[in-house]
Amino acid sequence: MKKQILLVIAILFTSLLSAQKYITKTGNLSFSASVPMFEDINAVDKNNTTVIDAETGAIASVTVVNNFKFSVKLMEEHFNENYAESAKYPKTTFKGKIVTFKLSDLSATPKKYNIKGTLTFHGVAKEINTLASVSLKDNKIIVKGAFKVKPADYKVTIPKMVMKKIAEEVDVKYNFVLSKQ
Repeated sequence: MKKQILLVIAILFTSLLSAQKYITKTGNLSFSASVPMFEDINAVDKNNTTVIDAETGAIASVTVVNNFKFSVKLMEEHFNENYAESAKYPKTTFKGKIVTFKLSDLSATPKKYNIKGTLTFHGVAKEINTLASVSLKDNKIIVKGAFKVKPADYKVTIPKMVMKKIAEEVDVKYNFVLSKQ
């Protein structure tokens, strides 16, 4: 019995090691919650970690919430303390799959792929579908795309006093250049 368990563990471990993984620790993730006639609300994180399993198309991404940088320091402070509550919810994650992904289909010319998965932010997990541009250049997978989220869907409370200054839908953009591991 012990030999069978060890054999199963060895097979699983070997398959994980042989999987083709592409990774970045410098992915670019940004968002805009700006509305016309008010101060721009834009933030960027250039330290996003994203991994793609090139054999299955599985994709996972993690961002440390307080890594988002704003042009206005006070805005960054309010975002972390009042809206994202980054001390309580320090990370945001995405786990999903690039639908119909095949590494052999990639080239330097970007191809559109649907990415489906679960975005977890502020302790709330929601399904996300996004259309991404995916290409392969210099043995690196490049993934670019955008999607919209509503702060209310993630139980982010926006005070009435500033509600009209913050978009009801936040534009999220991502740009990842992943290297083979």
